[in-house]
Amino acid sequence: MRINSLKTAPDRAGRYWVTFEDDSKLGLYRQTVEDFGLYPGLELSEEQYTALKTAAGQMSAKMRAVRIVSASSVSKKDLEQRLVRKGEDPDQAREAVQWMEDLHLVNDRNTAEAVVHSCISKGYGLQRAKQALYEKRIPKQYWEEVLADYPDQEGKIESFLRSRLDADSDQKEIRKAIDALIRRGHSYGTIRRVLNGLSFDTDDFYEDF
Repeated sequence: MRINSLKTAPDRAGRYWVTFEDDSKLGLYRQTVEDFGLYPGLELSEEQYTALKTAAGQMSAKMRAVRIVSASSVSKKDLEQRLVRKGEDPDQAREAVQWMEDLHLVNDRNTAEAVVHSCISKGYGLQRAKQALYEKRIPKQYWEEVLADYPDQEGKIESFLRSRLDADSDQKEIRKAIDALIRRGHSYGTIRRVLNGLSFDTDDFYEDF
């Protein structure tokens, strides 16, 4: 397979585009271009061409993994699935995740801590934190440890209620505030206790909201 052209400047993603004699194109990162010594007019054997495509896929998965991890906290499983959803080969996605782990760029324990810290800072309840760990596909072996010192959120609940309700708030408004807090992962029992402390009447509400 002969190379017809090779872009001398990378695109926005850092890839150098190679065009082959059959008009097919392949986006390569600089390291792959240099490793294979590519240049216009180079003739590649079938084995070399296959090896080039494999190397291109491996590097694509690695670079995409780096971009994903740079943008957000992810678990290994979450990262692998994101790579596959983006079109990376499943085996190469798995290899890229292992490569990231070997470089200490992805760590489920650290990601679990970051997720919980984010939930705490947003005033979420314990149940919302558990949901976030589940959504991030954090292995359950880390849950107990990172949630062990989850702080009491009554102060956050009180601040939220004070921002939504006043002495003239009716039952419908109170129910809407309760619904919002439940969606944020707080238990109804705790919400009701704070409401009572703020002198809101909750006697007409069911014990299990």
